[in-house]
Amino acid sequence: MSFAALAGFVVGAMAVLLYRNQIGTASRRSGAVEEPEPGALPQGVASVLAVLPSSAVVLDAHDRVLRASSAARAFGLVKGERLMAAELLALARQVRRDGEIRESEFEVAGHRFGQESTSFAVRVAPLGAYGQVLVLAEDQTERRRVEAVRRDFVANVSHELKTPVGALSLLAETIQDAADDPEAVTRFAGRMQHEAARLTYLVQDLITLSRIQGAEPIPTPSQVLIDEVVQEAIDHSTTKAAVKDITLVSGGAEGLRVWGDDELLATALRNLIDNAIAYSPEHTRVIVSTRPAGDSVEISVSDQGIGIPEEALERIFERFFRVDAARSRATGGTGLGLAIVKHVAAAHGGEVTVWSKEGSGSTFTLRLPAFGGTAVAVPNEKSLEAAL
Repeated sequence: MSFAALAGFVVGAMAVLLYRNQIGTASRRSGAVEEPEPGALPQGVASVLAVLPSSAVVLDAHDRVLRASSAARAFGLVKGERLMAAELLALARQVRRDGEIRESEFEVAGHRFGQESTSFAVRVAPLGAYGQVLVLAEDQTERRRVEAVRRDFVANVSHELKTPVGALSLLAETIQDAADDPEAVTRFAGRMQHEAARLTYLVQDLITLSRIQGAEPIPTPSQVLIDEVVQEAIDHSTTKAAVKDITLVSGGAEGLRVWGDDELLATALRNLIDNAIAYSPEHTRVIVSTRPAGDSVEISVSDQGIGIPEEALERIFERFFRVDAARSRATGGTGLGLAIVKHVAAAHGGEVTVWSKEGSGSTFTLRLPAFGGTAVAVPNEKSLEAAL
């Protein structure tokens, strides 16, 4: 239910309660029963406010807080018997004067660590015959953040698609002009193949990301053998590693199992390995290791590459974020690989972490819930130490 619909429902419910209270008051008058205090909360209103997920505040005729939900106090909108947001207080006074329902949006200083501000959608309505006012405020911060991410995503996709599409168009024109030069045609055709492959990778990554980024559960999970996932990912990356004379080494525990989707896990691990290869110098090693960790299974990919600056570590899992945009494009990266890894891990109820030091390399670790609740390993004769 949207905030506007919820607010309308609450205001309507309050009106019904007030109408019933007025009927009851008229009955009590005929029976000479004492009327309720002008500053008292109408009967039943407190029960409605108690179940609201949004911040709710009832003010009396003197701007004193008669009732405030726990959310309103948690956000700092109310302290003691005072409404702290001056903008909200001014809005409440306007509603009290003319009796019209008003809606607005405003921001307050962030109540969570690292959050600069909290955005609220507000609806203020008159309540009762004694100048009481109902204030409903809904936290819109996360919704706005998601909308901003979507806008950035569309803008980034448009930008990323323009580069290979534009290059293909330009190369096609160049080939037309160089029709009498077979060597030039061969060279430009190779460039076209490169850009077409880049476009294909980008579309594939977008499809994979759209499949998993909704944080929806995996539709048909099954038992996944980590040994098979690691082998498939290494086999897929062998050619890329050979070009730079990079040795791919696997080791650690065998026989580990998780519950999930083997194809998605293989995709995530391939992305980590390909990333390690792309950012490692020639004649180095990329190590894939597995180990049990209580109720989880850990898969780590370590390289001897250039490392990641400390200030970039918090952003590397964002879509299209690149530490070095020029180098990433030169290696054919789409900027989506680590975002896919993050979402695959989340879809499996796990996480991905990173350790990195500039000039010393990086280690990315996938931590996934073990099949059956406990990670059980079979000793690996070819230990990681022997492989090194």
